[in-house]
Amino acid sequence: MVIALGSNDKGVWPSCIDVLEATVARFRADGIDVLALSSWWRSAAWPDPSDPPFVNGVAVVTTAHDPHALMATLGRIEEAFGRERGRINAPRTLDLDLIAYGRLSGDLEGLILPHPRAAERLFVMGPLAEIAPEWVHPTAAKTAKVLAESCKVGTDARPVN
Repeated sequence: MVIALGSNDKGVWPSCIDVLEATVARFRADGIDVLALSSWWRSAAWPDPSDPPFVNGVAVVTTAHDPHALMATLGRIEEAFGRERGRINAPRTLDLDLIAYGRLSGDLEGLILPHPRAAERLFVMGPLAEIAPEWVHPTAAKTAKVLAESCKVGTDARPVN
């Protein structure tokens, strides 16, 4: 399973990176084991680059949660970290997206897998290619490395260090 993490509002934390690292530290308590974690990447906010820049990363995980339970867990974690849902794409302390759940694809009772726009976003495919370059997208049938090289959204995304 692949989860994308992002933040562009540090909230009560010293930085957005601190938000993301605290999130990863909490995953295990919520039944999510991290197998691999990318470095943190910075990019302009999308679609409104006048919003604060984002820090993003990707985790390859394992869990006993089914896809819907995993999404519910991710939502609870977002709320615990101060995520408020207002206007679409507004700055947020934490954004967790389920990018892929194994090879599942299609509309699973309102949950669309793989994430319908992840393959075109460098701030997702770049970090994923860093830790799992040969991961194959369930529907695009291309590797994370190939997808990262052809992304059209977030093309300014770069590792922080």
